[in-house]
Amino acid sequence: MDTTTRWLTAEEQRAWRMFLIACQSLFASIDAQLLHDSGLPHGYYEILVHLSEAPGRALRMTQLANASTYSKSRLSHAVSKLQERGWVIREDCPTDRRGQIARLTDEGYAVLEAAAPGHVEQVRRSLIDALTPDQIGRLQEISAAIAAAAASTCASARAADSADEASGSCGSLTCGDD
Repeated sequence: MDTTTRWLTAEEQRAWRMFLIACQSLFASIDAQLLHDSGLPHGYYEILVHLSEAPGRALRMTQLANASTYSKSRLSHAVSKLQERGWVIREDCPTDRRGQIARLTDEGYAVLEAAAPGHVEQVRRSLIDALTPDQIGRLQEISAAIAAAAASTCASARAADSADEASGSCGSLTCGDD
């Protein structure tokens, strides 16, 4: 194992810090708009979106955790809060007693529909309209590269979990250990 630290150059340090500021500012503006207009934190909105886009508006909890920015334990707490509001229901997985499925209710879908226009407008104001079409394309490429690099560094940590979830990680409602 190489123990030599590869310190950031001054330019890399400036880029890193500007990236942090941009991300924090963007997510703060998105979260503030959603909370003000809809009473929804961005994370809850994200969960509702993922469920709305899934077949039957339902996903295994493990799939939902993988698709969102939540860990499995934080997701379970968030889904409980959404369930208290009547926006999501949990169902036992029909093929595996250990698995659970989160399903978006009609009321939850209506909340999402009402929140979406304001959210999209805020995304436009805070990100899309600040960039040229060429910059948007580059942002997509850069974001994909960052996501791929982050995923590869996490792959070894997930390797132990993959054996437990192998039967249910293909994107279907087949349930594994949720």
